[in-house]
Amino acid sequence: MISERKQSKYVCVIGAGPSGLVTTRELRKEGHCVVMMEQNHDVGGQWLYDPNVEGEDPLGRSKFSEVHSSIYASLRLASPREIVGFSDFPFVVKKGRDTRRFPGHRELLWYLEDFCECFGLRETIRFNTRVEYVGMLDSDEVGEGLKWVVRSRDVESEKVVEEVFDAVVVATGQYSHPRLPSIKGMEAWKRKQMHSHIYRVPHPFHNEVVVVVGNAASGQDICIELVGVAKEIHLSAKSLDISEGLSKIISKHHNLHLHPQIESLHEDGRVVFVDGSWVVADTIIYCTGYSYSFPFLDTKGIVAVDDDRVGPLYEHTFPPSLAPSLSFVGIPRKIIAFPFFESQAMWIAQLLSGRKTLPSFHDMVRSIEDFYQSRDAAGIPKHQTHDIADFEYCDKYGDNVGFPHTEEWRKKLLLSTVGNAQVNLETYRDSWYDHELLQVVLQSPLFT
Repeated sequence: MISERKQSKYVCVIGAGPSGLVTTRELRKEGHCVVMMEQNHDVGGQWLYDPNVEGEDPLGRSKFSEVHSSIYASLRLASPREIVGFSDFPFVVKKGRDTRRFPGHRELLWYLEDFCECFGLRETIRFNTRVEYVGMLDSDEVGEGLKWVVRSRDVESEKVVEEVFDAVVVATGQYSHPRLPSIKGMEAWKRKQMHSHIYRVPHPFHNEVVVVVGNAASGQDICIELVGVAKEIHLSAKSLDISEGLSKIISKHHNLHLHPQIESLHEDGRVVFVDGSWVVADTIIYCTGYSYSFPFLDTKGIVAVDDDRVGPLYEHTFPPSLAPSLSFVGIPRKIIAFPFFESQAMWIAQLLSGRKTLPSFHDMVRSIEDFYQSRDAAGIPKHQTHDIADFEYCDKYGDNVGFPHTEEWRKKLLLSTVGNAQVNLETYRDSWYDHELLQVVLQSPLFT
């Protein structure tokens, strides 16, 4: 729905990572006054590599994380650079930088810095500013009159500032609060346990027996790194039905072994698997993913995180009774992230200006209920509520603001990469088979 009204709002954007940066750009384009609060010293969010993890709880159990980024030193993108960038700001090769199709994390940080400079976003950012509290100014107020109190602390001076905003956009990312399994004996196990959130380099594990729990992207990457330094690596997976690419790596390395899930941990260092086999380990690394966490947000119970379902959220973005003054960017997973964040940002900006309006409260609630029911009927666990993996959904979402549909070449490049990684896990970033398609892409208007 479209309205002729256009208003300027005072908006707080929390987080200066990819989602926060593009949200700030779209809000300013729509005429809003924006303050972006970032707890680190620079932009980038997850892509601002932090090697200093000594002060962080190894299992990430503290309410506020001291370390935001979960990136390890060797991390390279899992997608080719051609599909990564925002719709009007391609992630192109630049002289003197990392020119690989699947570059290291530093190259993506440079891209975000370039984006920030190009659109003059740095002037809106308060760096070294940790948001400690976000709450409704008057919890009896609903709808357009709702305002938000934001309390922040300067991490260097400890100065606390409290302000009132017309709207708040939460763009704090989804890869900072470790999700841990529940394993019998976990609390009593006296040897080293850590989440991959604080893994950075392989050398501390020299000549150790390491159990890696979880065989998704980080678990696979870390296993591949450790084979050159650790005595033994034991990969514990939910299913022993693994990809051809992972199977090749296990066959290639005599010190890398595959196991089913862990049954229990014992004080003598034993790690017992559900098939009865066991090893005595020095370290356990949990590569078990991340949970959504908003420790600063007080909505009087209206928005909650339940087994990784953030809700209720209309279209993974808007809590019906608080929208559009409160919104979330960057919740969905298994998407082509940057363009989707961009479409979210455009919708939020235009809703706040009054150019667009949301459906009624009851229609939004009904939509959410229907969505939950459809996921339940499909047997999808609650913790996968925000896993999209659907080009059609992303296109339909973008239709709310006329955002371009995902290009066919972008879909094909993604699917080609996924297929290559399934078969050639160790080499897919440096050896690929979509050369003809790539040439077509690089001749498209976006890149020329």
